[in-house]
Amino acid sequence: MESPRRDHQPLSYLMSSDAQVYLKIGDVARLVGISPSAIRGWETLGLTRPHRTESHYRLYTNDDVRLLKKARYLRKVRGLNAAAIVQMLKREGAIKPAASSTTTIGPRLRRLRTKRAVSLAEVAAAAGISVGFLSAIERSQMSASVGTLRRLARYYRTNILDFFDATELNTRLVRPSKRKVLEAGPGVRMELLAWGNKVMEPHLFRISPQAGSGESYSHEGEEFLFVLRGELQIALDGEEYHLKRGDSFYFESATPHHWKNPGRSETWLLWVNTPPTF
Repeated sequence: MESPRRDHQPLSYLMSSDAQVYLKIGDVARLVGISPSAIRGWETLGLTRPHRTESHYRLYTNDDVRLLKKARYLRKVRGLNAAAIVQMLKREGAIKPAASSTTTIGPRLRRLRTKRAVSLAEVAAAAGISVGFLSAIERSQMSASVGTLRRLARYYRTNILDFFDATELNTRLVRPSKRKVLEAGPGVRMELLAWGNKVMEPHLFRISPQAGSGESYSHEGEEFLFVLRGELQIALDGEEYHLKRGDSFYFESATPHHWKNPGRSETWLLWVNTPPTF
């Protein structure tokens, strides 16, 4: 793997020891000492799983940097080839397998569209996104923000529960490993805590630094959230609130709202919608 030219350009995203801050591929290349093309090669082998923005940019975490540095060391010092390095790191548990419970929303959206016999252009216009971006979502090449998912759900006259594929019966007790998971845009992970209930829709939101909902959205119902870890900035109809660990917050869902994690560490929220029309 060929090292890129070293320079003193500033990083696009600051890193800290206690946070997972996103970095662009050029920044990662400089930190690790390999070329961007080499990083993309490692990605095809499953060493990294970068988030993707709506503009197709790859975003990497501190964990990705550490793995790439270790892979570079194993190749340079021990002479292992790429496939052997990936297998070794998997055996050591350094590379986590993709969660089988994570919902792949693309095929579901494609089925909804083809069932209604509508074009990509028609759905994209209704959701306020480009045809290329919608096509990438349907092919599972990119993830949509919470705001975009809400507009798509409204267009298809459904709700977020249908995106989770929560059709199996709820056994009351849901272990962490059995939660339904939905990646809602770069840095936003929604874990469904219960399903089969027509009154409440409880989630654990895990929001990376600077990640958020995107644009404002609204819908029917009421919402309650409790900050378990980190902080959250939420804006309702132009008024902003800054929530910290231990804070709780209630609002009517019909009020246009958007939110983000303004901090330097991951935010965890207990977020409950009622009824489940989100």
